[in-house]
Amino acid sequence: MNQIALPLAWPEDERGEFLVADSNVQAVRLLEHWATWPVRTAILAGPPRSGRSLLGRIFAARSGATVIDDAQAVDETGLFHAWNQAQGDRRPLLLIVAALPPQWSVELPDLRSRLAASPVAQIGPPEDQLISILYERGFARRHLDARADLIAWLTARTERSHAAVIDTIDRLDRAALAGRRRLTIPLARETLESGTTSNRSDRLP
Repeated sequence: MNQIALPLAWPEDERGEFLVADSNVQAVRLLEHWATWPVRTAILAGPPRSGRSLLGRIFAARSGATVIDDAQAVDETGLFHAWNQAQGDRRPLLLIVAALPPQWSVELPDLRSRLAASPVAQIGPPEDQLISILYERGFARRHLDARADLIAWLTARTERSHAAVIDTIDRLDRAALAGRRRLTIPLARETLESGTTSNRSDRLP
């Protein structure tokens, strides 16, 4: 599949967007077709800052679902009752977690069996196309003039991680402001070589 990254807009009374790409289209489709779930509860897993919470809020606004974010940190008895209530009310319940079982260690056997029956979807690491668009939109939101050559240079060197993209934007924003400099490849190279980086390689040619 060569999915083009497109914004999944909020309903008219909400704000924001979620960019749909190969790495997250499975999750989007699962939520779009919630009426076909075998049970009323589904699990959405994704790394930090991947847009998982935003996607959950969009889903809640569109479907009237209950969403429990960071479900792995919630009392298991409470999750067990929420799962059962969703079945009784026929109202969708979405549990958002950082990782699926067994990485998410569930101790309560009754909850574990219910989660095993729930459909799951994951947001994977962003592909280069999505990383490029995240850079483009991230810089634009901060009113920073990032040229196409800089975005291509950063995309080729950034770890496949939503958090790495956001961290790089933060660092370049601070560097440009502190030095009153325009965003350029030399500034990016200088900034990312100083201290710990989230790049694909220790060398930034």
